[in-house]
Amino acid sequence: METGATGMSEPATLTIDINGFATRVWRKGSGPPMGFLAGYGGLPKWIPFLDRLAEQRTVIVPSLPGFPGGDRGHTVLDTHLDWVLAVRDLVDKAGLAGADLIGSSVGGSFAAEVAAIWPDKVRRLALIAPFGLYDASNPAADPWAQRADELAALMTARPETYKALKEVPAGANSVEWPIEQTRAAEAAARIFWPLGNTRLERRLPLIKAPTLLLWGEQDHLLPRSYADAIAAAIGGETEVRIIPGAAHLAELDRPDEVAAVILGFLG
Repeated sequence: METGATGMSEPATLTIDINGFATRVWRKGSGPPMGFLAGYGGLPKWIPFLDRLAEQRTVIVPSLPGFPGGDRGHTVLDTHLDWVLAVRDLVDKAGLAGADLIGSSVGGSFAAEVAAIWPDKVRRLALIAPFGLYDASNPAADPWAQRADELAALMTARPETYKALKEVPAGANSVEWPIEQTRAAEAAARIFWPLGNTRLERRLPLIKAPTLLLWGEQDHLLPRSYADAIAAAIGGETEVRIIPGAAHLAELDRPDEVAAVILGFLG
C-alpha cells in the first residue's frame, strides 16, 4: 500500500508485513537505492538528513519493530536472533537486498549484523555510532537510566533538535504519540538492555562490504574508542570519520555534513 508525498520533505509511505504487524517504509528520491535504519528512538518524523541523501539516491527507510511506524512488532521478538531475522526480513521486503545500507545507533547494530551474516545483502555499509559492543574498562552510558529531560542532551549536541523530533506535530493523535515514543524506548531496551552488549564483535570480522564508520566528536553515549574497536574487528576496507559538532545521533546534529560524507563514500 502506498500514499503519495504531500510536502517538499515528505516521502511516499508504503506498508509491509513483518511477523504479522504492519510496518512503515518511507521512500523518496531517485537513483540507486540506499537504506537507512534509524537510531535510538526511531524516526517519528522525516528528517533533513534523509532529504540530503534523497537529492542523489532513492532513500528507503523501513521502521524497526516497535519503533515509530513499526507498530508492536517488538512484542513477538524474544531473542537477539529473533530481532536479526526480523531485520533481514525488513531489508528484503523493503527492496534493499544488495543495496547500500546505512545504520545509526540501534539501527547501526542491525545493519552490521545483516552485512556480517548475509554479505550478499549489503553492497557498501555506513555505520553511525552503532550499538552492540561493551567495554568494561570504558563503558557506554545507559540511555534507559536518564531522565526524560536529560536524554536529548545525551543523544544530540543540540538538545532542541532531538526535542523537536519528538514533539507532537499538528494533526497527530496527542494520546497515541507519546505512547509510540515510549514504545520505541521499550523496543530498544528489549534488544540492548542491560549494557548494550550483543557480542557484535564476534560477527564483525564476517563483514565483507566496504565500511564507513562515523562518530560524533561529542558522543557522550558511546566512547570514541568503540569506533577504533569496530574498525579493527572488521578489517578490510574500513574508514573512520569523526564529525565535529555532533553527538551520538550525528545525522540529527550535522545532517548536511554526515550526508555528504556518506554519499561520497558510497559513490
